[in-house]
Amino acid sequence: MRRMASIAWPAFMGAAVLEIVVFSFVDPGTLHLITGQALDLSDTAVYSLAFFVFWAAMAMSCWLSAALARSAEEVNTESKLWRR
Repeated sequence: MRRMASIAWPAFMGAAVLEIVVFSFVDPGTLHLITGQALDLSDTAVYSLAFFVFWAAMAMSCWLSAALARSAEEVNTESKLWRR
């Protein structure tokens, strides 16, 4: 649980900062789909969806950093536990 919290909390904070930076330059009312069709969502829905996408991307980044920072002993000990 502690490892998950140490990944989720920094990802949450990073997503919040990214949300502020992106939407200080982008008006959600002017967004369009790749096909050129206007995005038929409220501003609040765009902010919410973007935040969860940013949070997921940040969480994957934090998880990868945590996974790569583990020592060989930690990895080997955990793999022995999985084999039992």
